[in-house]
Amino acid sequence: MLDYVDLEADLDEEERMIRDTARRFVEEKVKPDIGDHYEAGTFPEELITEMGELGFYAPNLDGYGLPGVGERAYGLLMQELEAGDAGIRSMASVQGALVMYPIHAFGSDEQKERWLPELGTGDAVGCFGLTEPQHGSNPGGMETRAEADGDEYVLNGSKTWITNSPIADVAVVWARETSAEESPIRGFLVETDRDGVTTNKIDDKLSMRASITGEIGLNDVRIPEENVLPGVSGLKGPLSCLTQARFGIAWGAVGSARDCFETAREYATDREQFGGPIARFQIQQEKLAEMATQITTSQLLAYRLADLKERGDLRPEQVSMAKRNNVRMARDQARIAREMLGGNGITTDYSPMRHLSNLETVYTYEGTHDIHTLVLGKDLTGIAAFE
Repeated sequence: MLDYVDLEADLDEEERMIRDTARRFVEEKVKPDIGDHYEAGTFPEELITEMGELGFYAPNLDGYGLPGVGERAYGLLMQELEAGDAGIRSMASVQGALVMYPIHAFGSDEQKERWLPELGTGDAVGCFGLTEPQHGSNPGGMETRAEADGDEYVLNGSKTWITNSPIADVAVVWARETSAEESPIRGFLVETDRDGVTTNKIDDKLSMRASITGEIGLNDVRIPEENVLPGVSGLKGPLSCLTQARFGIAWGAVGSARDCFETAREYATDREQFGGPIARFQIQQEKLAEMATQITTSQLLAYRLADLKERGDLRPEQVSMAKRNNVRMARDQARIAREMLGGNGITTDYSPMRHLSNLETVYTYEGTHDIHTLVLGKDLTGIAAFE
């Protein structure tokens, strides 16, 4: 696999084991059937518990049966999973960074004991309810509300573009507590089998087809007071979760780009035209050289983020830079890889066009490319262009 500046030479034993386990899982369990799932618009649900058994959900958290591995090991896991498909990485990323992380960081002891072990093994599936039909890039405008009623809360509202919602057992729903002063944003654990909860699937997607996406409808849904995440109030709650997830995305994008490169390189050395492999032509070598360079520089950025995160110095704006850069890089290189495959590249027999299509979603979700540009602009100038 492409590792042009020998970054993996510095991996420790645990990191190598996680990389190799995830790589083997992808080769044996994901790649053989993922093209069929993509074409059918289905997620390989049979892999959910197996991924849990392998420790793929929030392995960088500790306690409650979780491995507590380092941040670089977690990044390598995300990289290898997305080399299979962004839908596989999204499943693990949402389960870990957007569901288990907020419970681990902000939940009560009872909430942690109730949910973290089952989510960690994949015996329960979670989803993250933030985006609304009218509020995507501006989550502060959310309209979903929670009203206190005795020792219960009554939730009303809707969320959309929610990974895992049609198969989820619990949703981490962010809503305005309108019965409290200044209506702060709070996190609520909502079991999806409660009366008034709907989780309709979104069909007809042209991207991320091997991922389950849906909505969350909340119509007078009653939950007990103990389902409120006690440790956080305000937008810092959901935004801190997104920082965790974007860290994984920055690594995952490298995985999809690397898989595109490896596919294009193998094709170019095997495909013969005009009496020899097309890899002998200067224009094809230029494409491979540029792909390798762009992937390598994005790897370096991802590795640096892991070091900063490990020592507690990582800032959200630095994650925005990596998410913005690495996804754009992967999107561009997937297109070039598809181009090198010619007509064969538009079939499910080869991965680059599937990766390219998926990356159109990754380019947009968890902060669009443009929004992350403005986040960086504010950090660099001190002036907020979106306020």
